[in-house]
Amino acid sequence: MLGGRGLGDSSKLALLNANYMASRLSAHYNLRYKNENGHVAHELLIDLAEFDKSAGLKVIDFAKRLQDYGFHPPTCSWPISTCMLIEPTESETLEELDRFCDAMIQIRLEVEDIVTGKQPKDNNVLRNAPHPMSVIVSSEWDRPYSRQTAVYPLPWLLQKKFWPAVSRIDDAYGDINLVCDCPSVEDLAT
Repeated sequence: MLGGRGLGDSSKLALLNANYMASRLSAHYNLRYKNENGHVAHELLIDLAEFDKSAGLKVIDFAKRLQDYGFHPPTCSWPISTCMLIEPTESETLEELDRFCDAMIQIRLEVEDIVTGKQPKDNNVLRNAPHPMSVIVSSEWDRPYSRQTAVYPLPWLLQKKFWPAVSRIDDAYGDINLVCDCPSVEDLAT
């Protein structure tokens, strides 16, 4: 529907967006599959393997933390099990690209607190993410970071906050043990 020229323009914009993000994030994360000029294609692949060794963090920990920043996590553990595949489209605004990059940079700073021992490896803002409202308003708080850090790590979240519905769940268990709240087939047949 875009026609040849429109398709070409969209492709160029997607490449520009991915390389803009790669440029912003390359000082904070190891990027895979760059060409000899340091450019990526229409997507960037962030390798998070180093953080498993240094902080006990997996790709899923980064993905869950992104939910606290209001982002649906990008593709995780594909095509490489230790990577996050970020594919900005041509329709993303510069403001949205910057919000995502700011979130990833702030998460990298949170990781550094774990690496340096300021936060424990087994009870930290990434390992406990996401932080739904039910956890934040609970009268009990036994975490070594503040509620503010958990849900408002960047100022713009005070105006644009998405609240995850649930806290950490066992994704693999849920994938293997499906639970349906819908009526049975027999009930629907009547």
